[in-house]
Amino acid sequence: MLEASDPNWTEGLNPELVIVYGDHRRKFLECYTIEAMEEVEDQIDALPRGSMERKMLERLFTGQSHTTSVDETGRLVLPIKVRQKIGLEGEAFFIASGDTFQIWKPETYETEEVAKTEEWLDGLPDDFDPLSLLDGVKLDD
Repeated sequence: MLEASDPNWTEGLNPELVIVYGDHRRKFLECYTIEAMEEVEDQIDALPRGSMERKMLERLFTGQSHTTSVDETGRLVLPIKVRQKIGLEGEAFFIASGDTFQIWKPETYETEEVAKTEEWLDGLPDDFDPLSLLDGVKLDD
């Protein structure tokens, strides 16, 4: 996936990606393929120049990101500043999210995201099937 979404990738090179570490409230790292990040940047560029929305999105995405590549062994080496942002010291938890993936400190994911999911599910009937949310969703051809 990373290779296919990196327009500069050729055989023998390591694919690049962009790690967005974002604002002080974000407790995870969001990793974008090069194409996904270009799409976000194009959307930001379409906002009126000088608007507060454009300035803030430029700051949150372009200004608080780090372009890197996967090494020869398939590992992602995170700079210390990025690791410290989410308190990551040892192992990391990766979760896919469409054309991005997130990196979490495992304990933070467990206490923050799993708790949100469980709370949401607890508010639904016992026989609720989450796949029913996809009924009637139309896919682009």
